[in-house]
Amino acid sequence: MEAKDIKKIKTLLQSSENIVITCHKGPDGDAIGSTLALYLYLKKQKKNVKVIVPDDFPFFLKWLPESDHILLYDGNKEESDSLINNADLIFTLDFNALHRTGDMQEILSTASAKFIMIDHHQQPDTYAEVTYSDTSICSTCQMVYHFIDALDDLNSIDTDIANCIYTGIMTDTGSFRFRSTTSTTHRVIANLIDIGIDNAKIHQNVYDSNSYNRLQLLGKSLTNLKVIPELNTAYISLSADEQNEFNAQKGDTEGVVNYALSLRGIKLAAIFKEDQNNGLIKISLRSKGDFSVNEFSRAHFNGGGHTNAAGGVSKLSLNDTLEKFISILPSYKKELS
Repeated sequence: MEAKDIKKIKTLLQSSENIVITCHKGPDGDAIGSTLALYLYLKKQKKNVKVIVPDDFPFFLKWLPESDHILLYDGNKEESDSLINNADLIFTLDFNALHRTGDMQEILSTASAKFIMIDHHQQPDTYAEVTYSDTSICSTCQMVYHFIDALDDLNSIDTDIANCIYTGIMTDTGSFRFRSTTSTTHRVIANLIDIGIDNAKIHQNVYDSNSYNRLQLLGKSLTNLKVIPELNTAYISLSADEQNEFNAQKGDTEGVVNYALSLRGIKLAAIFKEDQNNGLIKISLRSKGDFSVNEFSRAHFNGGGHTNAAGGVSKLSLNDTLEKFISILPSYKKELS
């Protein structure tokens, strides 16, 4: 962060009593970890602060400190709207365009509060008073760590805050195996371990708490795996009926797309999930090398993200979405070869 931004942030924090922190719809480990880490930090500064997220988050994140204090917008609209309307300052974490909050977009767009954005995705919008955006950083949780450091307050990071930060970094780096994991990331992790986190227990809480149905759903996903070898592409599809058969819960398919990407020779992987409640097909895209799924998703599926990890949606049927995806691929044959 630049010195002028740090000065402005300190001024905003000093003049703000009521603070709201929010993240994108369908919160993942980085979104929940970063919002809770910042929430816990600001509580230490004696601020009146609340985390409001658009909808529920996966069960394997509900062990995080004070996660039970998170307000779900889709079930508490009236209370959430009041908190947002009365906020002096709103932090938006792990997204950079208000439409990513779904039904929260309208109230956020009309809020009188100042905004601070902390995010690591590409092409941020310009709604924030201060935009801390860095696509080279692996996770928003690592950015929250640097944010606290920029305020000269690393000593305020206790074990609870460290647990939240570590969780977001771990999940957004695929347990530190993605290219975005830098030497700086490892130095941050070392500091968190020194503070007192149990990194093995965190990994166990997130990755070793599968239900029988979740593993059955994984089996179905792998059964549905298709490969287009001439285009180095693999994809998985899951209908609503298939998800219901195994009582799929939020977060049950997280990471499944990586199984497709792990196939030898595959450069582009995708998973398509039918969401009957919203009349959408939700798409997760992953890639290797320099093939940008961010650009691919922005061009064809109203989404975006990072070069090697992005998401999107389709309002077509599941079959029509798959046909569209397959029909688009030949135009990328050179990049996928």
